[in-house]
Amino acid sequence: MVPVFINFNGEILPADTKLVAINNRAFKYGDGLFESMRLMKGQVKFPELHADRLQRGMKALKIDGYSQMDPWFLKEKTADLARRNKIKHGRLRLTVYRDAEGLYTPTQNKMGYCLELQSLDEPRYFLNSKGLIMDIFTELPKPTNYLSNIKTCNSLTYVMAGLYKMQNKLDEVFLLNQNGFLCEASSANVFVYYQKHLYTPALSEGCVEGVMRQVVIGLAKKNNIPVTEAQINPEILYEADEVFLTNASRGIQSVIGFGVRRYFNELTKLLAEELNNL
Repeated sequence: MVPVFINFNGEILPADTKLVAINNRAFKYGDGLFESMRLMKGQVKFPELHADRLQRGMKALKIDGYSQMDPWFLKEKTADLARRNKIKHGRLRLTVYRDAEGLYTPTQNKMGYCLELQSLDEPRYFLNSKGLIMDIFTELPKPTNYLSNIKTCNSLTYVMAGLYKMQNKLDEVFLLNQNGFLCEASSANVFVYYQKHLYTPALSEGCVEGVMRQVVIGLAKKNNIPVTEAQINPEILYEADEVFLTNASRGIQSVIGFGVRRYFNELTKLLAEELNNL
């Protein structure tokens, strides 16, 4: 089903409404951030984690109104939009931007937002039946700073990675940080299982602080699987037993190949089952 409505600053409008003015700061400067979420049975998943990350991101960007973006707000607004669109399962995107004029320096820090919903025919998280084939995107390393963990509207690194993926007929790509260490994928966090130990790049390595990343770390600890957030040399990809990706929309996605290396997915399947048990 094609979504009919969006929520723009609290107003329900047709999804094809032309809204962005020429002075919109998200359009002009990428001055904002966004939250990707999953809708199941008409309700948003993990609203507390999403609200916490969103509020911390707004504080970091000095956008006012972050206290409004609490779990209740996310649950209420997403459920209402799902009802309006008659959609039970889908992918949500909440974009928050600085609603102000000015050049690089804004005239104020007022918040504006837009909530969108895309329909999916999946009532739960499905592990991909065909593993992903991946390679490393080296053309544009990701910088490491206090904005690196936030899903900002400045996404050119991921756009260029997506073009590289398409041009090389890959399913996904690994991103490196400015120091040459493993950072994330173009739209997901990365987990590497090596010698019965699970590793994921630490937040200090510049990866986005993914909600599903937090959930999977918790599931691993709950199942007594050793897990470490670390600085990871990409050479480990040639030795790893399993590699998988996580994001809020798709859950857990299994990687089958990197170059000539092929991976198993036993642990990946276990964690995917545990995720759905939540």
